Amino acid sequence: MSASHPQTRDLRRGDSLLSSRIKEAGRAALAPIVRLAVRLGITPNKVTVTGFILVVVAAGLVAAGHLLAGAAILVVGSLLDAVDGALARATGGANAFGNFLDSTLDRAAEATLYGGIVAYYLGAAADPVGPVLLTLAALAGSFMVSYTRAKAEGIGLTASVGLAPRTERLVLIVAGIALAGLGLDIGLIVAIGIIAVLSAATTVQRIWHVWRQFDEQALAAGAGDTTREN
Repeated sequence: MSASHPQTRDLRRGDSLLSSRIKEAGRAALAPIVRLAVRLGITPNKVTVTGFILVVVAAGLVAAGHLLAGAAILVVGSLLDAVDGALARATGGANAFGNFLDSTLDRAAEATLYGGIVAYYLGAAADPVGPVLLTLAALAGSFMVSYTRAKAEGIGLTASVGLAPRTERLVLIVAGIALAGLGLDIGLIVAIGIIAVLSAATTVQRIWHVWRQFDEQALAAGAGDTTREN
């Protein structure tokens, strides 16, 4: 989705919690679904919207206390979020509007999901203040992770680095919801806490990464000016 830029030497693209090998294996596992969608003539935007709807349904189930069902549907919705990009590449249908729609609905899906978690705690927890505040911190951190990348790409730089991009956060929140559904309530609290901490760390990493790019550009510009003067 973004233009290619050389990565700065202090942060690598593969420094997230999930290794590139795991992510490549996941993409390979989804390849048959992508091929089926191509044969059926399903467009990437339809997949994007369907995935968003499923996340909304999952959030509603979580809010109502049906955690295992919510986690299961969230997995399906999240997989569709991975399928739409692969489908766009396979069909040559990637375009600016598709990227915009995907990013917008990703943010809306995150907000809806965390809203469902807040509603769950308000209805189920004896003292919901702590869990609710932690959930809001995780949501704010998640939004900052996405914003730093979007802002960097808007000025021609990159920021697709860090410990907890969206895939990692989804894995954590699905695991936490599932554990809570199995009776391990602390599992969801721990997952949300990890997301809050790692999102803040990822935001700092991306700010540093962008600053390094500015610094390297300034050094390159200065070297170019010196060469021209000589």
